[in-house]
Amino acid sequence: MAQIICKNLSLGYDSNVIVKNLNFTVNSGDYLCIVGENGSGKSTLMRTLLSLQKSLFGELEFSDGLKPNEIGYLPQQTFVQRDFPASVFEIVLSGLCSKKGFKPFYSKEDKALALKNMKKMEIENLKNRCYRELSGGQQQRVLLARALCATSKALLLDEPVSGLDPMLTNQMYELIYNLNKKEKITIIMISHDIESALKYSTHILHIGKEIFFGTKQEYLNSNIVDGFLSNSKGGAQ
Repeated sequence: MAQIICKNLSLGYDSNVIVKNLNFTVNSGDYLCIVGENGSGKSTLMRTLLSLQKSLFGELEFSDGLKPNEIGYLPQQTFVQRDFPASVFEIVLSGLCSKKGFKPFYSKEDKALALKNMKKMEIENLKNRCYRELSGGQQQRVLLARALCATSKALLLDEPVSGLDPMLTNQMYELIYNLNKKEKITIIMISHDIESALKYSTHILHIGKEIFFGTKQEYLNSNIVDGFLSNSKGGAQ
């Protein structure tokens, strides 16, 4: 069943249109990868899906009981975020803020959920560690556990393996894949890693000079993918 429906969506700032006429649907349990050239509007679309920015034109609908504040978000990390002086448990708990509104304290149920998601990410032993003392791979697991505290339905991930070495990259992809397959969580992921996108995704949204939305196999059969793969391998991205 459809969770997110985009109809004739145009995105940008003020009168500057970055991308227009986006049409796609995300169903419960999908694994959608958003790919395309730098500056094509991928991050702008992500902010729009998170209700952090309004579209210039078109319709964005949430359905199947999904609300904007029930979408877990894993952003790209900045240097400042990596150096954040808080414990792992505090970081993970903060993922509940969008649900709690103005309630200032965490309940036993909140803390149990945070611990449950830490266990899923295999970081429960890091509970009392300072976040900024962790490795990059450990920090990403912490942020993914945090995102899971906000949702049991859909995750939006912005370059979740950025800066990780090949072994940690594969581990992160497997964690995300298992959340999709075993936990039945819808995944929407921005990625420059086209090969992994094609390995794990069920659907592809390509944004650029041409726009494509369809299944992974339909994308592989399209004319768009050949040139994009060639540019990716040549380091154009």
